[in-house]
Amino acid sequence: MYAIVEVKGKQYIVEAGQDILIEYLGQNATESPEIKTLLVKKDDDTILVGTPYLENAKVTCKVGESLKGDKVVIGKHKKRKDYKRKTGHRHKYHVITIETIAV
Repeated sequence: MYAIVEVKGKQYIVEAGQDILIEYLGQNATESPEIKTLLVKKDDDTILVGTPYLENAKVTCKVGESLKGDKVVIGKHKKRKDYKRKTGHRHKYHVITIETIAV
C-alpha cells in the first residue's frame, strides 16, 4: 500500500513506516503533524484518486531531526573587469516518519 501526498508544494510517494526528507517546516514544527493533502491511495486491489485531493483523508507522521543539505556553490565573474564573487547556500530539511495512511 502506498500513497502520493503533497507537502509544501512538492509531491512524495510514501508508505507506512517510511522515512522521507521534506522541506523545512519551521522552528515550531509539531511532533506529529497531519498531512491532509492526499492525492492518490493504492491498496492491494483498489486505487482511490482525488480531484485534486481525497476527502476525509489524512496521513499521520512524526517529525524526526532537522538537517542541512549539500552545499550549493554560486560563482559569478565578468571577464577582464576584475569582478569575482563566490557565495554558497545550504538548504534546511526535516526527516519525517510516516505512521499511518487513513481515508
